[in-house]
Amino acid sequence: MKITSVAELNTFSNPHNVSAKKIFESPQATVIHMALNPGESLKSHVTPVDVVFYILQGKPTIEIGDEKVQVSADSIIESPADIPHCVYNESDTLARFLVVKLSESKK
Repeated sequence: MKITSVAELNTFSNPHNVSAKKIFESPQATVIHMALNPGESLKSHVTPVDVVFYILQGKPTIEIGDEKVQVSADSIIESPADIPHCVYNESDTLARFLVVKLSESKK
């Protein structure tokens, strides 16, 4: 058994310039813990794999393609591969969430 505390992990440099900590990585998936302070956001981008967001805290706004909605803690949002997506924190409190990048499906 391996137990890791998110608080003990180092943040890694990313193009969004926000707090990001890789908490798990395997050939099947990568899990990243992200935190957005009020007013921060990810830059709109596309990933070649499906992504799942799990909201831990706060009320971030998720934009996938032409859909944009504010979500809250315990929400799970699926983002298909090759569709632009973005996360904004337009609230006045911290937003924390997990980003789960799934491995490419075998075709």
